[in-house]
Amino acid sequence: MQNEPLAYRMRPRTIDEVVGQQDVIGPQTALYKMIKNGHIPSMLLYGEPGIGKTSIAHAIAGTSKLPFIALNATTSGKKDVEDVVTESRMTGKVLLFLDEIHRFNKLQQDALLPHVESGSIILIGATTENPFHDVNPAIRSRCGEIKQLKRLTQEDVAQLLKSALEDPKRGLGSQEISIAPEQIERIASGSNGDARKALTMLESIVMASDEEDGKTIVDNSIIEQMMKRIGVFGDKKGSHYFNLLSALQKSVRGSDINAAMYYLAHLLENGDLTAVTRRLLVMAYEDIGLANPAVGGHVLAACQAADRLGLPEARIPLAQAVAEMCLSEKSNSAYKAIDAATSAIHKGQTGDIPMHLRDAHYAGSSDLGHVGYRYPHDTPIGSFGGWVDQDYLPAEIKSAEYYKPVIAGEEKKFAGIYEKLKTFRKKKR
Repeated sequence: MQNEPLAYRMRPRTIDEVVGQQDVIGPQTALYKMIKNGHIPSMLLYGEPGIGKTSIAHAIAGTSKLPFIALNATTSGKKDVEDVVTESRMTGKVLLFLDEIHRFNKLQQDALLPHVESGSIILIGATTENPFHDVNPAIRSRCGEIKQLKRLTQEDVAQLLKSALEDPKRGLGSQEISIAPEQIERIASGSNGDARKALTMLESIVMASDEEDGKTIVDNSIIEQMMKRIGVFGDKKGSHYFNLLSALQKSVRGSDINAAMYYLAHLLENGDLTAVTRRLLVMAYEDIGLANPAVGGHVLAACQAADRLGLPEARIPLAQAVAEMCLSEKSNSAYKAIDAATSAIHKGQTGDIPMHLRDAHYAGSSDLGHVGYRYPHDTPIGSFGGWVDQDYLPAEIKSAEYYKPVIAGEEKKFAGIYEKLKTFRKKKR
């Protein structure tokens, strides 16, 4: 067993040994009580790597004492599923743990689903992707529980590390290791809530440390070297990656520059400049908008500079763009206006284009009634420019208003003009 990785050896053997995820499988939860009472529902476990999906499945198996089979949907074929079905017929009930369940294909489903429905196979599916996006409805409908797991806290990870250092059979307790509490905390903080990474790093640190008189002495320099080797979590195009993009935009919208920089740093560590710059450009027009129209040009320039520079230098113009957006006045009025107009069209709130607005650049257009348009530039109004009172919307919806100004930044001026023009129209009609 000592040849197996430490993270594998330290998996919980029962649900009472599970560290973290207390709101999912803690003693006060319905799931814990069901399992303790002998009822194991089929379920989906959703969350980032290293936060306990596989461990919870093994812990449930250890508690229930049911025959346990583990498969990975990326490598298992129809024959593997048929073997599970055969096992369930022989034993009466089987607990199947299926990792990467979002990659389940139709043949595997067809062979397995009736047995999950009948209860002869209890399915525990694990996925890093959002099950409501990436897991087939047929699977979801047969799982009574869909649990989203959270990243482990630093305290949870530190507890796991201490257990590994103390356990003489499964962990490193048979070795004499000199490691300070603050060093354990440093490893825990650097694991980013990933128990597997933390235990793997601890094992590597111990193996890389020097021995003195039979005692392994852990040095801070070894810890820091190993910490640099741990990547930031966030697979490109995975659910967590899109969660990072969402968190970045919501932090900018909420004017929290520190949170925005944190999420930007995460995204850039994953190296996908295209997705980041695309999202920043959308944010400039969606969330800053007319309150500070210059931001759109500034962000575009920053994104173009980032594309030309590449990483790591690209972080500099992008950080400036994010900082400016965080601290800028904000308005979503323009995009809300186009969404309102689009919604109205989909609801059938349309009409004919007024005759005087139709194309008149050809012979015979006047015969069709395309006449009466007045050129606004010929009628100056104050310092605004040209304006005339004429209808532009179809007669059927001429009173429609999609734009609702936000009184912020530059849009204060635009809002004043908008309201003034409305009063002009009311006076002349």
